[in-house]
Amino acid sequence: MMLIALFTFLLGLIVVGVPILLVMGMVGLAGMLVTPNVAPALFPQKMFAMLDNFSLLALPYFILAGELISRGGISKRLVEFAETIVGHWRGGLGHASVVSSMIFAGVSGSSVADTSAIGSILVPAMKSRGYKPGFAASLVACAGTIGAIIPPSMTMIVYGSMANVSIGGLFLGGIVPGVLIGIGLMIVIFLHSLHPAYPELRQTSGRFIAKQVLKAAMLVWPAILAPVLVLGGILTGVFTATEAGVVACFYCFLVGFFVYRTIKLRDLPEIFVQAGVTTAIVSGIIGVAGAFGWLLSYLNFNDHVLGAITAIAGTKIAVLLILMAIMLVLTMFVDSMAILIILIPVAVIIGRKFGVDEFQLGLLMVMATQIGSTTPPVAVLLFVATSIAGCTYNETIRYCWAFIIAEVTVLFLVVLFPDLAAWIPHYFLG
Repeated sequence: MMLIALFTFLLGLIVVGVPILLVMGMVGLAGMLVTPNVAPALFPQKMFAMLDNFSLLALPYFILAGELISRGGISKRLVEFAETIVGHWRGGLGHASVVSSMIFAGVSGSSVADTSAIGSILVPAMKSRGYKPGFAASLVACAGTIGAIIPPSMTMIVYGSMANVSIGGLFLGGIVPGVLIGIGLMIVIFLHSLHPAYPELRQTSGRFIAKQVLKAAMLVWPAILAPVLVLGGILTGVFTATEAGVVACFYCFLVGFFVYRTIKLRDLPEIFVQAGVTTAIVSGIIGVAGAFGWLLSYLNFNDHVLGAITAIAGTKIAVLLILMAIMLVLTMFVDSMAILIILIPVAVIIGRKFGVDEFQLGLLMVMATQIGSTTPPVAVLLFVATSIAGCTYNETIRYCWAFIIAEVTVLFLVVLFPDLAAWIPHYFLG
């Protein structure tokens, strides 16, 4: 009964528009006040305990690295490079947005940063070539989800620190699913180009010219080297995932300051403040969601969910499908990061009980949260892309479902074939 009351209170506050950080804090504190034998002082203690994790030190560094590379003017060069590769295809600009997002994902580690940086350049370009604003916005938003799947990834850092799973392994596990999502989105673009209602997708930017590709690659290679440096250092044991964040910060600063010369010393205070604000918001959500998650665990929420799932299905695949369905539904209404943190303890218990590979489970959880960021009504990435496109939210929703189906299809493939997420980390890490 208490659990039903808590979730009713939670959904009620969300419906009236209260920010998710305050919602989780208010519901968690209220729950502790009315729960027998639970002191309210436990709320700040559990918040601190959630944040008192060495692995989470990587979070502010990767956020700062993403801010530095975004200010470094790399997104425009990435778009130019991507267009030289796929611009000669039908729907060339659409394909370029996907390829740009895949490359930028290896630098930023954030789906919101990916959507904002690539969308601010490509959405106006697509609109100028006759692309429907809602189509352009939905494409950029769904391509932005790759930002948290292809390494590095801030979401993977949160999951790895809470589930006690190798963050470096999660980084490696995200390579194949991230590429598959990109391919799936590009297939959707191609299918749209065959429909008579989308004549703009039949436009191309000319023919493939290897010389132009090489020229664009020469301008963008310092940025492409960033994810290679991060993953290479982790794989060779030169530094940990946390130390990789520090290395990424220094490298992104050197590229922006000395190579591209788009970052000035006077820009650093603003960059540090913006990275600090983002870190504070993410850390706040992690802290209050952790305290709320502890309360749910105290009220046997984990046992109830585990019992319900195992009563419905007894096989590993069926259990994973049910867990993913629950996450996809919940993230339609509640912030995806909060849902991830609340369900991690349940997911870990389920994974151990049914022998699910730890990297497969981690990638499935991360992918589900990112897909949730594009599923209405609460869809952060759709909001960001819609504001860039200057269209209505309803127009963006109209075109997003085909792209979401492609992403869910990849999620289903990772459920059926664990090696898509687990083979690379196990091969390199043992």
